[in-house]
Amino acid sequence: MSGLALRLARREMRGGLRGFRIFLACLALGVAAIAAVGLVRASIAAGLEREGAALLGGDVEITYTYRRATDAEREWMEAQSLAVSEVIDFRSLAAVDGPDGTDRALTQIKAVDGAYPLVGEVRLDPPMPLEEALTGTGAVMERSLAARLDLSPDDTFRLGETVFTLSALLERYPDNAGGGFGLGPRTILRQAALEGSGLIADGTLFDSAYRLDLPEGADPAALRAEARRLFEGSGLRWRDARNGGAGIGVFVDRLGAFLVLIGLSGLAVGGVGISSAVGAYLSGKTATIATLRTLGATRGTIFAVYFLQIAALAALGIAIGLVLGAGLPLALAPLIEARLPIPAEFALYPAPLAEAALYGALAALLFALWPLARVEEVRAATLLRDGAAGGRRLPRARYLVATALLAAALVGAAAWFSGTIFLTLWTAGGIAGALVLLVLAAMAIRRIARGSARLARGRPATRLALGAIGARGGETTSVVLSLGLGLSVLAAVGQVDGTLRGAIEGELPEVAPALFVLDIQPGQIDPFRAALSGDPDVTEVDAVPMLRGIITEVNDRPARETADHWVFRGDRGVTYADALREGEVITEGDWWPEDYDGPPLVSFSAAEAEEIGLQLGDTITVNVLGRDITATIASFREVDFQSAGIAFVMIFDPATLAAAPHSWIATIYADEAAEGRILRQLADAYPNITAISVREAVTEVARVVEGIATASRVGAGVTLLVGFIVLIGAALAGERARTFESAVLKTLGASRGRILASFALRAALMGAAAGLVALGAGALGGWAVARFVMEIDYRVIWGNALLVVSFGIAASLLAGLGFALGPLGAKPARVLRGRE
Repeated sequence: MSGLALRLARREMRGGLRGFRIFLACLALGVAAIAAVGLVRASIAAGLEREGAALLGGDVEITYTYRRATDAEREWMEAQSLAVSEVIDFRSLAAVDGPDGTDRALTQIKAVDGAYPLVGEVRLDPPMPLEEALTGTGAVMERSLAARLDLSPDDTFRLGETVFTLSALLERYPDNAGGGFGLGPRTILRQAALEGSGLIADGTLFDSAYRLDLPEGADPAALRAEARRLFEGSGLRWRDARNGGAGIGVFVDRLGAFLVLIGLSGLAVGGVGISSAVGAYLSGKTATIATLRTLGATRGTIFAVYFLQIAALAALGIAIGLVLGAGLPLALAPLIEARLPIPAEFALYPAPLAEAALYGALAALLFALWPLARVEEVRAATLLRDGAAGGRRLPRARYLVATALLAAALVGAAAWFSGTIFLTLWTAGGIAGALVLLVLAAMAIRRIARGSARLARGRPATRLALGAIGARGGETTSVVLSLGLGLSVLAAVGQVDGTLRGAIEGELPEVAPALFVLDIQPGQIDPFRAALSGDPDVTEVDAVPMLRGIITEVNDRPARETADHWVFRGDRGVTYADALREGEVITEGDWWPEDYDGPPLVSFSAAEAEEIGLQLGDTITVNVLGRDITATIASFREVDFQSAGIAFVMIFDPATLAAAPHSWIATIYADEAAEGRILRQLADAYPNITAISVREAVTEVARVVEGIATASRVGAGVTLLVGFIVLIGAALAGERARTFESAVLKTLGASRGRILASFALRAALMGAAAGLVALGAGALGGWAVARFVMEIDYRVIWGNALLVVSFGIAASLLAGLGFALGPLGAKPARVLRGRE
């Protein structure tokens, strides 16, 4: 019987692909989007693996905060490696004196030794060896910083109290992707040139990184274990070439997973088109199916015939999608590589293509199975009388079970491949919820339209439009589903994008600091305060001592085993105080008495302590400057991290930290107009300090977010494109009905203008309805992502909301009127004669 089904399926497919263009387009676009994202992600992963040592600057990197390696640590590094390179990394202000005064810009400084770089090479403009460019007080800086300060090679600028010469512009350097996020462009100079600059002193906030070139056959894992054993409690942080771009790789994987989930949303939108196309195709096969049933074909045979056809077409659509998804990234590889700050090795990687094919196959089966199963249930007599209108409304139980299993397989595959189970389940729940909401909305819209048609007496165009919307078997459900789901994804992305931007740019308190100042030396803090106290434009100065430490243990257990919390990831700012800071409130426990000189005590942020599970009396061990300090938690306090002011998770008693080398930090509250003047005065008086404009920092963070948001909007745009194609399919499927409707109306005396107005009003109303429903679904999805994934406050972005509704109306109008010209031009006599 399977051979018979195969022969029948092959013969029926000789008619070509007519009626399946929408099916193929929906499936191919969804698969192509997922394949393209996966291929780019795999290319970046391959580039990071290939260039791991170059990204790191060596085979191994050992980093310390606030200090350089001790003699014993340096001796151990040299004993294990062929070469060691030391890099000092910190922020400062580059200053250029001009006729209109001094111009300054924030820069991230990399002070290197003669061995840098151990791996890779530095590319400069004009081309020259790095050793030549950094001779004496020579320096190189990124083009954006040079342009900001209007500098050209051979011009001079100041860092601290030292004048440097710009030897060349920094085009590329091997470890540029491993340093994390920086607020300023990069400047590279020799460590020896820092002597006398005043930039590096006790307490200055800097990192020292030691890159090791290991001999052949060395085991980085064994060396890491040995280093941690020998220098336990030193606060060293270890990375090696196996994870040289680990932070970047994680970010790329998470962004890629998010975009794949958006691509799956596009497949869900395309699934509406797949289901409609299969249903329409099978409906057109009424006579063929009836004939087969009459000749004794079983239900299984009929199902197999059309299942094989749909499977073959699905395979074709997946193949087209894979070709597009692989071809576009490979064709655009030079352009993508030029814009990426990290290496990528573009090639045909089978894993992401197989993943995209699996998603496409599961989606095609999931959405095609229902109409296929319903045709199997229809009796031959019913088919001969009324197309596919007979039979039970739901397919047999085995098909319902198969549908559920396919949906579970699709969600399970997405969770497995993306590695983000929580986000995948939220996405799947959101898509399912949006589909249910849209189906219910379509039913409600039809009922409202039928009820409102009576109220439109005297307005024929309106009444005709409402009647068409409310008609059973019309295009209302298809339009609301296809356009609504695509717009729901776009609305959710737009709401998340706007909310995130608001959290970065618009959620600063009404009274926010203008400047954030680092590296104030203890001997400078009193004159620093005195200089600002008499300034009429300065309303407040808040200054505290500042150190950095890494929480290594909680109650004598490794901190990361206690909880996977952001407080335990990397180093944290710590301070000391004899009195509670203004605005902070003790929620539990007691503050230490004045002149306390006992065992170390610490006050911890109440919210973070609750998330971690800390209790009063617990001990935490913090490594500060290579020394472990174990303190008892004496109190919990409320800390407002959204004030844009100074806030610390941990405050120690003064006796514990006051004697350690440290610097001070300060926030300055002042009028925006005076910000530049204050910065210039402070930089002139204290060349070693680093002042950061809070507004410029917010702008820089917003720029990074813009790149992520753009990628999300592109993914949502593909989903919307699929929805528009499905919308075109719905309009195309309804063209015959509109032709008959137009012929009847012309016969009754309606003008072409009135008929066109009716078609336009119908399309606009359905588009507005789809847009409004999508707005509700998108707002709900945006709230869920903001609240549970990003943990930020949510608010509706009405500008994006209005854009979604407007786009719904425009898309529906465009698709509806695009297929109105044919019905309007049809001759009534020919149409009505054909329907006799």
